[in-house]
Amino acid sequence: MALTGDVKEELAHLEVTRPSARKAEASAMLRFAGGLHLVAGRIVVEAELDHAATARRLRASIADMYGHGCEIAVLAASGIRRSTRYVLRVTGDGAVLARQTGLLDARGRPVRGMPPAVVGGALPDAQAAWRGAFLARGSLTEPGRSSALELSCPGPEVALAMVGAARRLGVASKAREVRGIDRVVLRDGDQISALLTLMGAHQTVLTWEDRRTRREVRATAHRLANFDDANLRRSARAAVAAGQRVERALEILGEDVPDHLLQAGRLRLEHRQASLEELGRHSDPPMTKDAVAGRIRRLLALADKRAEELGVPGTEDGIREDDAP
Repeated sequence: MALTGDVKEELAHLEVTRPSARKAEASAMLRFAGGLHLVAGRIVVEAELDHAATARRLRASIADMYGHGCEIAVLAASGIRRSTRYVLRVTGDGAVLARQTGLLDARGRPVRGMPPAVVGGALPDAQAAWRGAFLARGSLTEPGRSSALELSCPGPEVALAMVGAARRLGVASKAREVRGIDRVVLRDGDQISALLTLMGAHQTVLTWEDRRTRREVRATAHRLANFDDANLRRSARAAVAAGQRVERALEILGEDVPDHLLQAGRLRLEHRQASLEELGRHSDPPMTKDAVAGRIRRLLALADKRAEELGVPGTEDGIREDDAP
């Protein structure tokens, strides 16, 4: 997904100076991409990421904000691993970092949702939490019928917490389970643009809006073209059917047709698929489309009345569906 990579590349190089925002971003990244492991009786914090700049950003935040060193291992794409992964592992006291970032509570128990400091923080911290979550497990698809911004969450509690954080930012999102994975989904184009802007992906928003506008223009053009084509086909079918009724009307009336009605009928037969306006231009002298329609209408009414008197089929029986375009 090209747009996903563009967003992560831009966010990974975004400069953030607010300490609480940097901590909220790091906590979110560890919550979405991280895990706690017990190695030789010690708690180890790991985070698996799919973007090199994101891994370096998280390592810098952990070192600057919490004072812990990290190692980054690169796992090349192979087998079921479709892309290169970057595993960040804390080399110091993982239990201390886990408590500092909210992965563990004060009693040393794993936190199921998002850390309270992130959930109840200021609006810049909510923006940072969304930025960190997207860097860890976010995706953005191309604008269109199935466009979406999604987060793959480690649990339903985390998904609900992120929906609440988005609501605080004025953005509507939904938590849902898709194929056994808890996700937070945004599908409205305006809401996606708003959230990308709040996270700091300003250049990607411009690209997103440009592609979205182009797609909407193309869709509108196709819709109008189809609408016009349908109108033309409908008008042509109506004109052919009117010609068939006129032909039957002249058969019924024979020589008892007023000259002005006969002129309109012949115009209809000579130009079977023409519009009423075009028939008016072919007339000598020219007539308005209302005048042509009125004369044809009177011709058909006169023929139907004569057919009823004679007990023969009227003009409607002259319509043949197989002749319609």
